[in-house]
Amino acid sequence: MLFNSYIFIFIFLPLVLTGWYTLNHYGRYSLAKFFLAGMSLWFYGYFNAYYLAIILCSIGANYLLSYLLTRVPDSSPRVVFLNRVGLFTGIILNLGILFYFKYYDFFIENINFAFHTDYTLKHILLPLGISFFTFQQLSFIIDRCLGKSEHYSLLNYVTFVTFFPQLIAGPIVLYKEMIPQFEDTSKRSFNPPSFSRGIYLFILGLTKKVLLADTFALMANYGFAQTFSLDSISTVAVILSYTFELYFDFSGYSDMAMGLGKMFNIELPVNFNAPYRACSIKEFWQRWHITLSRFFITYVYIPLGGSKKGRVRMLINTFIIFLLSGLWHGAAWTYVAWGAMHGLLVVWDNLGIIGVKGHDGKRPARFQIPPWLGWIFTFTLFNMSLFFFRSGSMKAAIQLFKNLFSGNFTGKIYEIAAQLDISEIYVIRQALDLTAPDFVKYMYLIFMFFLFILAFWLISKPNAYERAMKGELTSKRCWGICILLIWCIVSLSQVSTFLYFNF
Repeated sequence: MLFNSYIFIFIFLPLVLTGWYTLNHYGRYSLAKFFLAGMSLWFYGYFNAYYLAIILCSIGANYLLSYLLTRVPDSSPRVVFLNRVGLFTGIILNLGILFYFKYYDFFIENINFAFHTDYTLKHILLPLGISFFTFQQLSFIIDRCLGKSEHYSLLNYVTFVTFFPQLIAGPIVLYKEMIPQFEDTSKRSFNPPSFSRGIYLFILGLTKKVLLADTFALMANYGFAQTFSLDSISTVAVILSYTFELYFDFSGYSDMAMGLGKMFNIELPVNFNAPYRACSIKEFWQRWHITLSRFFITYVYIPLGGSKKGRVRMLINTFIIFLLSGLWHGAAWTYVAWGAMHGLLVVWDNLGIIGVKGHDGKRPARFQIPPWLGWIFTFTLFNMSLFFFRSGSMKAAIQLFKNLFSGNFTGKIYEIAAQLDISEIYVIRQALDLTAPDFVKYMYLIFMFFLFILAFWLISKPNAYERAMKGELTSKRCWGICILLIWCIVSLSQVSTFLYFNF
């Protein structure tokens, strides 16, 4: 079930909100959590009933391991040993499940290539959200084995893992920020300010996805399918289209998730903080997919020694977490290359040779550049890194670099722009077809430039969360958000999935 679908907006969401607040109103708090968990499982199983068995087995195995740790007395001389066994078991269990469903074929393909073998690929169907709910449970079981977390009731644990707003594509939430909220009965009453802000934020996220991301996707999808015939200008247009598609798609989902959380009076962590305004790659990763960075810093970077074992070790640890971040996004060498590129760029930032004025923190770099120049470098390098991220092969990614620096112009840009044949400009196109048909291709080009200008303007503004949480919800803002909602609903006839469902 997709957030941007009629069944979610008009059936599922009203049902789950009505049931949640009705049961809580009558003090049936446990039943309300059971209802919410059940509805969340319906939301997840709607995509494929097969997914339900996977997530339930994963939840059951992790909860059983947590329960077994409660059977070890704190006074037992073997408690440290048993906790280490539990830690090892929990890591192997969760990463093993993730490896089998996400990386098994990738591993076998590389074994076959390296050793000239012919092992059969399984072509395993990747369960939606497995990277997200696996990391959530992994964080819990690690802290549980280290004595940082208590053992919760099964109902609380299931509700934490399956809470539908963040189940499929994040943000990656932690047990300590979610379970206390589900246990807090003061949050069970209907809160009009929180609910209205949640609706506002949800619609802003829906607008990002339906009106912006899906529009940019028309050019990006066509362009990447034409990789080997693009010229320099069309390559720039295609990668900019994907850059904006990716941001508006993923940040839009995160905004909708936070908005839904607010409707339930539940706070979800901010996952994006205007990343395209960053003036360095290091700052970019403090603003982009924040909860993934938090996970890797807490459970990989710090255990590896962080910055406490010398500067060289710190740089190596930094590079490692970016390699893992790339691999987390997908089972392909293109994702590894993308992660390696960002790792090297962040390592370069950490060397402190070149810095951005006002953005260097406690350790100013030797050479300072103005923020506007830092932004240009950062935005350009991120765009170029997406050659790896979006391409289906390393050969295709390298071809895009060749296209970019070729200096060729073949007029391919007109084909790219012509993909913007959307209903909003139907009347204009029909009028031009009748009066000036030769001008139609220029109309698409003008519209493409307008979209890019609009996107650059939007990324320069405060993020959606800030917009929704600050300021009074005046009648003007409410009318504006109603118009956006109607526009989105009309556009839902062409429903598309979110990009991060693939990861």
